[in-house]
Amino acid sequence: MMHPDRRAWTALLLVGSLLWTLPVAALNSGLGSPSSPVDRQSPHSTTQGFLAAAHRGDYATAAHYLDLDFIPRAQQPERGAQLARRLKFVLDRKLSIDLSLLSKAAEGDPADPRFDLLGIIPLEGANVSIRVQRVAQDGSLVWVFSESTVRMVDPLFETYGPRVAEWLPPFFFSGTVFGLEPWQWLGLLVTLLGSVGLALLLERMSLAFGLRLAKWTHLTLDDQLVAAGRGPLRLPYFAILLAAGTSLLLLPRPVQTLFNRLSYSLIIIAVAWFILRFLRVFANFVQNRVSGDMRDAGRARSLRTQFAVLRAVFEAATYVVAAALLLMQFEVVRNVGVSLLASAGIAGIVIGLAAQKSIATLLAGIQLSITQPVRIGDQVVVETEFGTVEEITLTYVVLRVWDQRRMVIPITYFLDKPFQNWSKSSTEMLGAVTLQVDYSTDVDAVRGELRRIVEQDAKHLWDGRLQSVVVLEAQDRTLTVRALVSAANPDKLFDLRALVRERLVAFLRAHPEWLPFTRTESRQAPTALPPPEARDPQPDAPQDLPPTGPRTS
Repeated sequence: MMHPDRRAWTALLLVGSLLWTLPVAALNSGLGSPSSPVDRQSPHSTTQGFLAAAHRGDYATAAHYLDLDFIPRAQQPERGAQLARRLKFVLDRKLSIDLSLLSKAAEGDPADPRFDLLGIIPLEGANVSIRVQRVAQDGSLVWVFSESTVRMVDPLFETYGPRVAEWLPPFFFSGTVFGLEPWQWLGLLVTLLGSVGLALLLERMSLAFGLRLAKWTHLTLDDQLVAAGRGPLRLPYFAILLAAGTSLLLLPRPVQTLFNRLSYSLIIIAVAWFILRFLRVFANFVQNRVSGDMRDAGRARSLRTQFAVLRAVFEAATYVVAAALLLMQFEVVRNVGVSLLASAGIAGIVIGLAAQKSIATLLAGIQLSITQPVRIGDQVVVETEFGTVEEITLTYVVLRVWDQRRMVIPITYFLDKPFQNWSKSSTEMLGAVTLQVDYSTDVDAVRGELRRIVEQDAKHLWDGRLQSVVVLEAQDRTLTVRALVSAANPDKLFDLRALVRERLVAFLRAHPEWLPFTRTESRQAPTALPPPEARDPQPDAPQDLPPTGPRTS
């Protein structure tokens, strides 16, 4: 008779032998064969394959990366695709998976060869672990999302999934186009159009409220600043609405990151845009106030020049800072910046040598705004060209020449080379008109004629300070007469000199004897005198003078 324990062991061996001869149940046997190859040999390949299939809308293939054995075989195709889609939304919204940290070895993590943790998602005060697990499949081991993770997909989707899934038709959740489902494309369209409309509405309301507040003050600056917000103000509203709207669409993380960076960039652009508007409005306001309150035109031009250069400096700084903030969003640029900082010593020397002329020009512009050897509106003579300073920037000066040409002169020229500034201290100037006249000219009559000219013919040009006529030089045949007059500015002085010259020439033409002409004289040679002893002894007898020829002219 057989011992009971021996009978128990015999029964276990028979059951084990029977189970050994039976075929092993396949993983997810209800799904059938995948439509495209799946790579589940490592935690890295499984996670990457699932995300790639889910983002292209192939949820049937993505289901093969899940452990669905706890679901009846007949339900696995439908429920597997549903769970794969829901898990994609949860991962995109709540978990940032760094594929580079996952093991690419078939054995997985040596510390725990059965599981590999992708991350943890909070859910109603608890933490849900998102893991992949190594399981048997047709005599080999593969990696899939663990059963415990798949069982928690529905509760996670209820908390973090899209609310529109309950009332939109199924068509909007079938397939993807460029990684987005139809309902997400529809949501993007609604978000963009709605953000534009709401941004315009909010801008109008904000400007109306700001103008109402600005009317309480007596200054016009606040009204101009509120008006300057038209345009820059709508961008922040649009950016905030865009970021908020897209966050509700459960977009894939790369797409959501793109919209977040776009919103951030729009805010930076709006701030920079408003700063540029503010600088322009503030500079114009101060210049108008200064021009209206100051009687000194030279001082007003000095302030105008300083504001023009300082405005250019702040505008350049605004562009640089805005560009830096925009570029710092990108990891590549930040890495380049770190590398450049590591070699800042050598790079600083190289850049300094290469850009020394540009840096010197910028510093010259700042120096010119402080020392002001030339100002906007000054009338100068540069390289024998007379003109008016029309524009001053950080790098060059624009000179409007008398014939409407424009000379563009490097700003360093006005610090390195001499030039004439006819309106540095004052615009009042003296001008001379020189004439050649005969010795017989009545200079007092010319003085009287000059007085008549400036008091009658040229009273709109003469400032009443000075008018005089002097004999500047006496030559062998003519006199050089100079008429000196004064005017309020170089433009009037030029016209005044031309008018005085014309009137004096007409006056001399009315007295032709005062015009210069050439005189010639001829004399006969004297006869030889007799010796003294043969001369007439009468000492009182008059002597004949040698004859003189006629005078010709």
